[in-house]
Amino acid sequence: MRSLLPLFFFIVIYLVASIVAGDFYKVPITVAFMLTAIVSIATSRGRLKNRLRNFSRGAAEPNLLLMIWIFVLAGAFANSAKEMGSIADVVNLTLSVVPSNALLAGLFIAAALISLSIGTSVGTIVALTPIAIGMAEVMHASVPMLTAIVIGGSFFGDNLSFISDTTVVATQSQGVRMSDKFRTNIRIALPAALLMVAIYAFMGYDLAAPTDLPEVNYLKVVPYLVVLVAAACGVNVLLVLCLGIVLTGAVGMVCGDYDVYSWFAAMGNGISGMGELIIITMLAGGILELIRSNGGIRYIMRKILSHVNSQRSAELSIAALVSIVDLCTANNTVAIITVAGIAKDISQKFALDPRRVASILDTFSCTMQGLIPYGAQLLMAAGLAKCSPVDLMPHLYYPVTLGLFALIAILFRRNKPATAITTPDNKNITI
Repeated sequence: MRSLLPLFFFIVIYLVASIVAGDFYKVPITVAFMLTAIVSIATSRGRLKNRLRNFSRGAAEPNLLLMIWIFVLAGAFANSAKEMGSIADVVNLTLSVVPSNALLAGLFIAAALISLSIGTSVGTIVALTPIAIGMAEVMHASVPMLTAIVIGGSFFGDNLSFISDTTVVATQSQGVRMSDKFRTNIRIALPAALLMVAIYAFMGYDLAAPTDLPEVNYLKVVPYLVVLVAAACGVNVLLVLCLGIVLTGAVGMVCGDYDVYSWFAAMGNGISGMGELIIITMLAGGILELIRSNGGIRYIMRKILSHVNSQRSAELSIAALVSIVDLCTANNTVAIITVAGIAKDISQKFALDPRRVASILDTFSCTMQGLIPYGAQLLMAAGLAKCSPVDLMPHLYYPVTLGLFALIAILFRRNKPATAITTPDNKNITI
């Protein structure tokens, strides 16, 4: 229990204090994470030197550093594209082509399709969030709401895509084919997504786009068009962002919006704007590593598994485990890897369908990842939108809906696939 103290401290110092004050900006999130980091180091076991080493190892974890490189490049690309007018022209083109009352639903569908194609929520958020922000500003709509629509759509594809790392880990760890898991998962995710499309269509019914749109400079649309196409083709997100940065500089100088030095200045300002985001990411990584190394995750697992006595409770325990581990690691892939072995043991002990188990692991890890304010997706989106991750949370309808549909499937034992399944080694198994 002691190992979970930093998590409880963060909840109290940030969420509870902000709610009491009635203002989430009263307690800067960077300060909340700094104080939590101090508490996590102070309450950990062992010599101070070892505690600091463990904290630093978590802050410099390879996947976390990869996220930071993406943050840096995304900041440079987004601001240089904005300064040379690329985002404004993409938004004006979109508003002139898509009916205004279909924009919210269309934005969700675009994010869902792109993420389904590229298998990553972060890449989708990087590509679409600046466009969503531009649309919100032009139409005087809520920036956090449109940004949250992109986040929701991005998790649809992250949950279902055949090339998503969460799909790969969930299926391989449970010994099922991706196609089997997809057919099981789509029965949960598709109804949730269709409900969101209907809600967004209703919310955008009275939305009015400006009629006096300026003429579109199609050359300035090229950088974003190339970025979207490259992302949809599955090009590595770092390469996509580098390509976008080069194109914004070239097009900006051709159009007379930039010289080399003003382009450099725009990139520098964009990178500086990601500074708070990078600090939060590294502090969170260090804190979560100390929670893990001090046995916090093992403690949670023992407590949850002590109450398992039926198939329904077994499935609920797997859902709870992967959700809580994601809460403690802020990485849905790591959460699945951590829980996968225990989930398979539970599956075999209670004769669970491994397709359902793979679907539960992927769905609930994505649900939790789409809701935590210190996850890479919300941090990235908030950094681009220049708002707090907490500002996005009230508008994250899809992750909540996905989680509710998945919970209903477990509680009412719905979404049970056909009997015969085929494992990756082509052996038929009857459940």
